[in-house]
Amino acid sequence: MSSMEAKWRWVLICAIAPVSWGATYFVTRHFLPDGAPLWSAALRALPAGVILLAVARRLPSGSWWWRSLVLGLLNFGAFFVLVYLAAQLLPTSVAASVMALAPVALSMLAIPLLRQRPTAYMLIGAVLGVVGGGLLVGLGASRIDPLGVAISLMALLLSSLGAILATKWRDDLPLVATTSWQLVAGGLMLLVAAIVVEGAPPAMTSTNVLAYGAISLVATAIAFLCWFTGLRHLPAGTVGIIGLLNPVTGVLLGVLLAAESLASAQWWGLALVAAALVLGRSRHRAIPVTGARTELRSGSRMDHVPRAPRG
Repeated sequence: MSSMEAKWRWVLICAIAPVSWGATYFVTRHFLPDGAPLWSAALRALPAGVILLAVARRLPSGSWWWRSLVLGLLNFGAFFVLVYLAAQLLPTSVAASVMALAPVALSMLAIPLLRQRPTAYMLIGAVLGVVGGGLLVGLGASRIDPLGVAISLMALLLSSLGAILATKWRDDLPLVATTSWQLVAGGLMLLVAAIVVEGAPPAMTSTNVLAYGAISLVATAIAFLCWFTGLRHLPAGTVGIIGLLNPVTGVLLGVLLAAESLASAQWWGLALVAAALVLGRSRHRAIPVTGARTELRSGSRMDHVPRAPRG
């Protein structure tokens, strides 16, 4: 397999994550019970973690005990609750479109934490993505709840920090194992919080159970494995731009399945996001931050520097 084919393979694998997350907004809004964000988050994270832990058959050791707690809180605990609340407060298209800021958040956090500097292509792609997302958010509904937008932004920042730290702390441990530890840690925190704050779990129909199962297995266990795989093989800015598929998926599902309408400017927003995705995968040389130990070649793997990015 050629170098370019290998890169596109990682891009396609990574893309599974934002596509499934974009679909989660629609499923949450239309198929999950209202009013139980902590239980909803716990029922998404914990089963996924247990499944992956059964596959990995390995417990954390050393620093991975506290790392799992930190990453579990950022990537799953707080993040899932905020995503659930955003999906309840905002239309599918708007809630997903806020995630168009992911390239900016990931690229900026990668500078101090991963010693990666975004290339010109990544910056241009990020700007296009933000403008496109802005068009979608600004015209996506007659009334946009500012609290819902603020919650979406907080979810974005926490998940971006968690993704960068997961990359910074990567080692030779199996990805299935480290992902399962984060999910179990985050899921247990959510379970305790749900019991204390919300009491008994909400009554559920068979449709709710199937929806939770799909979100837990596909949009959590499989999706985060794909996302962290992208973090290991692609630069942070590139994975952030791939994350633009999250709002695109949310918008398209909102239009096709929930009868949410798009104005002409929103279609331009989608076009800008598509252009950002193309630019994000253009061939370019990595630009290291001074002092970082890197290899300078097109799409090269950083020597001793984790390569990254979420969502």
